[in-house]
Amino acid sequence: MNVLVLTGAGISAESGIPTFRGADGLWEGHRVEQVASPQGFDADPVLVHRFYNLRRRKLQDPSIQPNAAHVALADFERGHQSGDFLLVTQNIDNLHQRAGSKRVLPMHGELMKVRCIDTGELFDWTDDLSLETPHPADPDNAKLRGRLRPHVVWFGEVPLGLESIERAARKADVFLAIGTSGLVYPAAGIVSQTPVHCRRIEINLDDTPASGAFDETIRGRASEEVPRVLASL
Repeated sequence: MNVLVLTGAGISAESGIPTFRGADGLWEGHRVEQVASPQGFDADPVLVHRFYNLRRRKLQDPSIQPNAAHVALADFERGHQSGDFLLVTQNIDNLHQRAGSKRVLPMHGELMKVRCIDTGELFDWTDDLSLETPHPADPDNAKLRGRLRPHVVWFGEVPLGLESIERAARKADVFLAIGTSGLVYPAAGIVSQTPVHCRRIEINLDDTPASGAFDETIRGRASEEVPRVLASL
């Protein structure tokens, strides 16, 4: 049994991580293009760094911990020996990894990593980032200061791992979408890439634009429903 899982903001909201999207379409008072686009970063890198620094600090707060849904997915992966397993997440937090998941593909990047603007090289990162941050590859080189950016996929950029995701979707026997809005593409289109025989299950608090593409739609908290569904598999 090949299992593909997609998780969105709803699974991490229960761990205390605020969702990016507000009811007014702004992100903490900022327009999306200001803090989540290459153009916004070019126009005001100080603002963008501040925005993600706050989120990086929040993620490292001791109160932010994986919840029962994260743990259940990690436990399921450890015990799944009869086929492939891939966990695709739209979230940029590291709660899946902290819960013990190994086969995780963060399609929108990772908050706890930074990327060199010039070379694309990735570095694990726990501190704030600024235009004065020394480059890990050459800390004494003043010309390289400020050449790092959050390793986050912004609007207008291509999500990560799309070929791997498509391969996993096309051979999936079970596709489980958890806490995702069904609004953001290409993640919202993954369900349409699964084969006819695939069992498609959506777990979310509310209906989504993609709900009609699923065989089963379960309404409830991820921390309660995910362990139950995985146990039934």
